[in-house]
Amino acid sequence: MDQSRRSFIQQTSVAALVSALPLSTHAAQNQNPNIIWITGEDVCPDIGCYGNSLVHTPNIDNFAKQGVRFTNAFTTSPVCSASRSAFMTGMYQTSIGAHHHRSHRDDGYQLPGDVRLITDYFREAGYYTANVTQIAPGVKGTGKTDFDFNVKNPFDGNDWNLRDDGQPFFAHINLSEAHREFVADLEHPIDPEQVEIPPYYPDHPITRKDWALYLETVNHLDRKVGAVLKRLDDEGLSDNTIVFFFGDHGRCHVRGKQWLYDGGIHIPLIVRWPGKLPAGEVRDPLVSAIDLAPTALRLAGAPVPENMQGQLFLGENTHQRDYIVSARDRCDETMDRIRCIRTKDFKYIRNFMPERPYLQINRYKEASYPVLRLMRRLHKEGKLTPAQQHFMALQRPQEELYDLRHDPHEIHNLADSPAHQEVLQRMRVRLERWIDVTRDLGEVPEAPAITKKYEAQMMKIYDKRLTKLYDEEGMGSLPW
Repeated sequence: MDQSRRSFIQQTSVAALVSALPLSTHAAQNQNPNIIWITGEDVCPDIGCYGNSLVHTPNIDNFAKQGVRFTNAFTTSPVCSASRSAFMTGMYQTSIGAHHHRSHRDDGYQLPGDVRLITDYFREAGYYTANVTQIAPGVKGTGKTDFDFNVKNPFDGNDWNLRDDGQPFFAHINLSEAHREFVADLEHPIDPEQVEIPPYYPDHPITRKDWALYLETVNHLDRKVGAVLKRLDDEGLSDNTIVFFFGDHGRCHVRGKQWLYDGGIHIPLIVRWPGKLPAGEVRDPLVSAIDLAPTALRLAGAPVPENMQGQLFLGENTHQRDYIVSARDRCDETMDRIRCIRTKDFKYIRNFMPERPYLQINRYKEASYPVLRLMRRLHKEGKLTPAQQHFMALQRPQEELYDLRHDPHEIHNLADSPAHQEVLQRMRVRLERWIDVTRDLGEVPEAPAITKKYEAQMMKIYDKRLTKLYDEEGMGSLPW
């Protein structure tokens, strides 16, 4: 390993230090805690305990009162397969060849030799691993893995009750409620007129209805989280189980999912461990989703692999991040390469393909996002505001810089501002160093034939549906 890479890992990963530390008192007493990860798909912190007064989320809100709620948690990718490949290994997807969305499904690609799933490490520590599909009667998890690599037997089974007597378990429960297509909540409907629309979307009945439906899916998500917590109570497992609740990436809206603005990468993160973590505490340090793996292993008293790029954010010897890094590469048939550095105060985005528009063709989004089609129509009619019109540009700036303290919606690009050149240069250096030391594989182009394969797949799924939608909405012919 070259000296710069060794130095970087020593500074940004506490794994080597942690593996040398004595086990926690909990583990030393041979009372290894169970670990549960509840992952909500496509959800930002649009939850009652995070300040959203429109949603009905009593279960998650009460869970937050019992645990620690993090306000600055982010994923390493704004799309599911790349994000999951990262947080299930504790490694950046760009370092392990898992950065292109739904890649390597049929080519036999496997993880590099020194990289393994977190479940492998839990097994070695004596844990049973489960990808839970049946939470309670009538309440299911999806069992989703969605990795961008091939792996055999990622879990031992589909329920923690299949473990041996007295055996601790690691369980992953995936909940898809906030993923499109959105489903209305008839018990607690949300009035579209009351929702707050970000200024980069048109304030239009279609936008309001779509946003309200998204929030109603969060209500459904809350019910399933409640079912998980109730089952733990009913089985007498709550006191010795550490429960993590977090999102796999941001919300499924035009400027959210698949983008590196906060709408695509900012997630809820709440952790409960009765008697071990303070109840009702709110913490604001930066946390990356790749930090989940080493932190969970450490809390379980298991060794943390030295090569993991994640850092500890709970327990002893935690490390405070100065910034998080997130990356977007090919999504479906849409080729792109974008990277971001985010501190608490600033966001720096590098567009490596600035000659391409923001709205490259992505058939999944065209078919599933009514606000995207609305914006295309209003653009033709000249009815978008400058903040909304910006996203319709045919090219992008090579660099974007946002002051998150004064511009939380990331609208005013300060990359050309004389007053912000020092910040810009600092962020540039951080990104370039990260690319070099983590060996960002996004620099290697994916074979054009692969993109064409995905384009053919998406055409087969969506073009007929899109032709019908464009005709019904008076949009004319498809824009490709």
